[in-house]
This record gives sequence, structure tokens and C-alpha cells, in this order.
Amino acid sequence: MNLNYRDLVPKTFAPGSRVWLYQSRRLFSISEVLQLEEILNDFVKEWLSHGSGVKGFASVFFGQFIILMADETETAVGGCSTDSSVRMIKSIEVKFGVHLFDRQSLALVVKDKVQLLPYTQLAYAVENGFIGPETLYFNNTVQTKAELEKNWIIPVKSSWLKNRIVFKQLSD
Repeated sequence: MNLNYRDLVPKTFAPGSRVWLYQSRRLFSISEVLQLEEILNDFVKEWLSHGSGVKGFASVFFGQFIILMADETETAVGGCSTDSSVRMIKSIEVKFGVHLFDRQSLALVVKDKVQLLPYTQLAYAVENGFIGPETLYFNNTVQTKAELEKNWIIPVKSSWLKNRIVFKQLSD
């Protein structure tokens, strides 16, 4: 699986640009991604905050994640403009029959694919060797472009999950 996503992130956006990540419970089909990209591009073109245009970016990554970004160096994103983005994401949920606000599913790279794991199954997956300290995890808690580029796809041992699980020590 090619995980080189950084080249898809706009270079012209400031490192502190705000990021919102939405993870689908399922992979979008190619035709759905094409429709989604059109919806996202239309939204970004019309995205306003207090009457001023927002320098925005939105795209589908890995066929399963929607990334929305706002460079606030010129126009800050206020409550109403954030609400408009949430309404757009909720309309996507309805149109495509997906859940994008589920924070209880963990996305991991297992067997060269994005796999979702219910948080309640984390301990079981570790105990049975399905995931280990080096398993790549999609850290959807990132909030800025800089964090997205550096800390979105990281080993489980480097994520907040390390405080929730214990990995067995390997014996020599």
C-alpha cells in the first residue's frame, strides 16, 4: 500500500492550517470518490467565514478519509463556517450511506490494507498478535497541516493508544 500522501497536501497552505479528518467505515467506490471530490471542491469554492472566502482544501485520501483544511492566515474560520462544513459532511453521510463521525473505530494498516478495528476490540487484537507496536495507525486527532504531515500515519507505539495497551515483551 502506497502511503505517500504528503505530496497531495497543498504546499501553499501554512503549517498551522486547521485540519478536520473524517473517516468512513467503508471504502468509497471510484464513482463515489469522483462524486465526493466534486462535492468537496464545490464546498471549498463557496466556503465563507463572516462574508470572506476561506482558503480551503478538501479531498478523499486512501478512498476512505475526507480531509478538510482551512488556511487561516487571511480569514479565520468561525463557528458558522465550521457549522457549514459539518452540514456538508452530514449531507455526504446521507447521500452515500456512510458514517463519518464514528470516533470508536480505529484505522490501521494491516496486511497492506486500511482495516477498521472497534476500539473495544483493541486489547483482543493486541493479545492475539493482529496488531503490534509497529502497526501503522491513522491518528485522526491531528488538528493542523503540520501535524497531518508528521503525525497522521504513525506506529501504534507512537500514538495515544500506547497508554491503552500493553505489548508482550519478546523473549530472546
